[in-house]
This record gives sequence, C-alpha cells and structure tokens, in this order.
Amino acid sequence: MDKKTLLFFAFSILILLVMLWFVGIDKVFDALKLANLALIGVAIVMQIFTYYLYTLRWKILNNIADINTGVFKLLPMTLVGLAVNNITPSGRGGGEPVRAYILAREENYPMEETFAAVVADRALDTFPFIVLAIITIIGATFYFNLDLWLIVVMVLAVIVIVAILLLIVYMSINPKFGKKVDGWIVGLSRRFYKKNSDEFEGKIHKVIKGFQDTMNLVIHNKNVLYYALPLSFIVWIFEIFRVYVVFLAFGANISPIIIAEVFIIASLVGMIPLLPGGLGAVDGIMIAFYAVAGVSTSISAAATVIERLISFWMATILGLVILPHYGSSALDKISFSSDVEELPEKSDEE
Repeated sequence: MDKKTLLFFAFSILILLVMLWFVGIDKVFDALKLANLALIGVAIVMQIFTYYLYTLRWKILNNIADINTGVFKLLPMTLVGLAVNNITPSGRGGGEPVRAYILAREENYPMEETFAAVVADRALDTFPFIVLAIITIIGATFYFNLDLWLIVVMVLAVIVIVAILLLIVYMSINPKFGKKVDGWIVGLSRRFYKKNSDEFEGKIHKVIKGFQDTMNLVIHNKNVLYYALPLSFIVWIFEIFRVYVVFLAFGANISPIIIAEVFIIASLVGMIPLLPGGLGAVDGIMIAFYAVAGVSTSISAAATVIERLISFWMATILGLVILPHYGSSALDKISFSSDVEELPEKSDEE
C-alpha cells in the first residue's frame, strides 16, 4: 500500500473522529450497542448484491460491444473500480479508466472498446441519478427549507453532469463533432507530449474512432433500453433501501422518501469538495439532514457511520485488496499516452 493510500486512510479516520466528537462519541457508541445486527447483516448482503447488479449491467454493455467476459471475472474489476473512485478526489471517475484498462489487458481487447463500454456503463448509472436529483432538489427545497446557495450549488452540479453526458453522446453520434474532439485531443497531445509522431497521432485517431464506433453500437442497441437502463434504476432503489434497512436496525422508522432525498443531496454535495469520495462532506450532510428529518443526532450519526462502512469502506477495502492481483501498475498505466501506446490488440484469430 503506497503512502498516498495510507494518508487517505489516516485523514478519513481523523475526519470521522472529529465528526463523532462533535456529536458525542459516547452517545454514538450507546446507539451502536442497540443496533439490530441481523438487519445490519441484511444491509451488507444487499450491498454485495448491488455489486453483482453493477457488474451485470457492465456485462450487458460489454456483450453489445462484443466483449464476452463472464460476470465473475468482471466482479473483482468492478470492486477495484469502485475503490479507485472512492480514493480519488470528488470526481468518482478515476475507477472507470482503471477497470477499462484491466479488462483490456486481462482479456486482450482493444482499450478503446473496453473504455467505451465503461463510459456507457457510467452514463447509465448517471441517468437515474439525474432524474432522482431533479425530483430531490424540488422536494427538498420545500421540505428542508434549504439555503439558496446550497440549491444553486446542487443545480449547477446537475447541469454539469447533464452537460458532460450530452457531450459524450453527441460526440458518439455526430461524426463532425467527433472529428473536432479528435483534433482538439491531438493538439493537446502535441503541447504536452514531446514524443509526438505521425504514428502516435495515428493511434490517437484510432482510439477516438474505436470509442465512437463502440459507443454508437451501445447507444443504438435495444438491450440498453430493455435491460441495462431498468437495471440502473433497480441499483439506485437497492442503494436507497439499504440505507432504510440500516436505520431500521437502529429503531428509526424514517420514510424511504426522506432517505432518498438525503442520499441524493449528500451525493451531489460530495461531488463539490476536493476530497476522496466526498469524504467528510457526505457524512456531515447525511447526519445533519437526518437530524432535521426528526432522527436523534446520536442515532443519525451511528446509522451514518454503519451505512458508510457498508457503502464506502467495504468496496474501498475489497477493491484495494484485489488490486495487487492485477498488479499495482494498473494505477500507473492509465494515463492517456500509455493507453494509446500499449493498447491490447485483438489477434487475427478473433
């Protein structure tokens, strides 16, 4: 484990201790003693099943792109991707190129194809989030009487997410715009990489073209609408219901609608600070809003701690434990230049 990861763990534990100190560590521990362990076990099982649903959706998109890899081979890659997302600052996007790279290397597929399928997977996860976020912002504005600045920040976050999603889709279906993006990336590479050559730029063109072709294939396939998109909504329902089960474990019968609103608000706010996985911001927002919704601060803090252990730390620890299996170089070889130069090629036999 490198120094950055160790610092991340130390910093996250420090933030957690500070929050618990403000709430009252003794009260939180008293609440933890009263927790129903059977229900917490159910929440853990639900989270493990959610990992499977994530992987199943990715497999559906891979199959559309003629990437035929089984669910149980993809599952550890999914966990690595989730872990990397959790330890990278606020973007939650670092894990996507990592799992695309691992899949391309392990199964001998072109990186542009695996990356396109991963981007499509991410987009499908984002679509229900956008729908829920819009509904949540409208509902929470009245229920929680939010400050104007927080409403503006959340609206801007949704606009940015929608803009990026539309840009990727438009680039994939509009060849002229795709060429402009291609030219912009080539121009950027000339500025930052001294080893540019016609061969290097040719590889960039190949990556962009392959990405567009694969994305186009995925976007126009009916299986996305019939299977992958509904699965995305099911995943989010499981995420929200898991939090509900955790609160039930502490005897707090809070409305699933309130949980959904707080969950989405915390996710939106977690995208703003430059902290790994929105660390600190998400936890603090969840504790504060559940308290406003009528849950005692000690119960709110205890439930949030358990919920984050299940949703955040379990994936992070499992992913980091699995990562050495693929070689720690997986994190070092995902820069654009190395991906272009070391794209796994399909053999002629395939």
